Amino acid sequence: MGYALHLAQQGEKAPNTKPLTSFQGASVLEIRDNYLGDTYRAIYTVKFHQIVYVLHAFQKKSKKGIATPKNEIDLIEQRLRTAKEHYDQYHTH
Repeated sequence: MGYALHLAQQGEKAPNTKPLTSFQGASVLEIRDNYLGDTYRAIYTVKFHQIVYVLHAFQKKSKKGIATPKNEIDLIEQRLRTAKEHYDQYHTH
């Protein structure tokens, strides 16, 4: 996941990264990685000029389907709003 985030900082996208389908467009992305039989996800955004905000990272526990659980989506939405507030406060002129 660290390498995928490094690529994001360079303006590139790792092969295990794709847009998070719950959000429109390609500004919120999901890194998927497996380790010892478990699946992990990290969610980040490139919505803001020259800044990558990591919004959430978690272990995917549900064995049913691949959809991100609603409580995780709600948390990501909240953190995206917080990231926008931070960006607006510190990075706009």
